[in-house]
Amino acid sequence: MQSRSTARKEASQALVVLEDFLPYRLNVLASLTSNALARIYAERFGLTIPGWRVIATLGQYDVRTARDIAAHGVMHKSTISRAVSSLEQQGLIVRHPNQDDRREELLALTPEGRGIYEALAPEALAFEERLVSILTRAEQDMLAGIVAKLSGHARSLAAEERKEA
Repeated sequence: MQSRSTARKEASQALVVLEDFLPYRLNVLASLTSNALARIYAERFGLTIPGWRVIATLGQYDVRTARDIAAHGVMHKSTISRAVSSLEQQGLIVRHPNQDDRREELLALTPEGRGIYEALAPEALAFEERLVSILTRAEQDMLAGIVAKLSGHARSLAAEERKEA
């Protein structure tokens, strides 16, 4: 039988220390960077984070469904739906019927939406450059590889969790 102090020590060793817990640290980094970027798009164009992500996805891929955008950005479809409605009301995106699947619509940027994307994309890239400027080129390349590897593995783990649920 173990003593109370030994049991407490083992229990405390099993606890998560958030500052050392990688998922927490990655989330903090993502929140800090996302919020800093959000100030740029909110101040210049009144966009929300989900709104910018919709515009950025359509800027990159031209035409996508809301479901595609949600999956690409790992965002809840209701979040995307609200962003799409708002962007459509602002005249930044348009909906077109999907000839391949009548149940969903294809989304595209309007000329005004394209203009916002083209104005904000360089600022987003400049922010990214400032963020990683403390890293050497080799560290930046290594970080990109590690993030890609972890992202792919996290998607696999999430898919496994969905299957088990």
